[in-house]
Amino acid sequence: MLHEPRMPDLLPFLISGLGVGAVYALSGVGLVVLYRSSGVLNFAFGALGALGAYVAWSALDREWPLGWAALAAVLSAVGVSLAYGRLLAPRLVDHDPVVRSIATLGLALVVLGFTEWFWGEQPRRLVLPTDADAIDFGDVRLTHTRVLGLATALVMMAGVGLLLARTRIGLAMRALADQRGLSAILGIRVLQVDTVAWLLSGAFAGVCGLLLANIVRLQATVLTFLVIPAFAAAIIGRLSSLPVTVAAGLGIGILEALAVLVPGFSAFRTAVPFLVALAAIVAWRDVARKA
Repeated sequence: MLHEPRMPDLLPFLISGLGVGAVYALSGVGLVVLYRSSGVLNFAFGALGALGAYVAWSALDREWPLGWAALAAVLSAVGVSLAYGRLLAPRLVDHDPVVRSIATLGLALVVLGFTEWFWGEQPRRLVLPTDADAIDFGDVRLTHTRVLGLATALVMMAGVGLLLARTRIGLAMRALADQRGLSAILGIRVLQVDTVAWLLSGAFAGVCGLLLANIVRLQATVLTFLVIPAFAAAIIGRLSSLPVTVAAGLGIGILEALAVLVPGFSAFRTAVPFLVALAAIVAWRDVARKA
């Protein structure tokens, strides 16, 4: 008697994809927040996350408590992001947005070079104390780190949404995104608003680097390329919509996980974010042409 092939259990892949997708969504939100206020696409986002992850690894290696190690990771990413946003970014404010965005690629290369020089190029695993415990869903084991990561992602995304919608600084950030020159004439403190945007972007990068280094691996080049799926999510959200960006990030993570089930493609599943980013850019260009 012939047996029909059994459908694979998708639940483990969906849960794994949601864990990575939450990081992609959080990264996309960090990019959109900065772009909406300053018009800059931050190519250094992933490198800043890598720096924060290495700082956390060093702190945990010295037996720091997890809370202090995570705080050190976020503060290191925030510090570099804020330094660039206050010292270098204002000097480029009169240049084309493309030039200002490409300038962050230089920051990415500097940070990447520093991390590889200081910590070395060999890949590591960022093991967190919360990895020891887990919640079981049948045959699926969800570590407390992933639960904490998902919760943190949801809280940060909701928080930045409320910031943009309900606060004066959020209103100023949205005004700068629409009419930067006019906003300055009307008395909005452009440098102050940009500072908040760079601070938030650095905080998001630090958290994302910490989570991805635990989920995937701690390697500077891998974490630096975190910016690719984040760009894909942000582009699908048209660099403006936070809900669409979040949904796109989660979707990319799930697609990347499900790609393991595609015969002959599992070895190339990490290319999924690149393919989605390329498709999003082509689709956005076609829509812009029609408009």
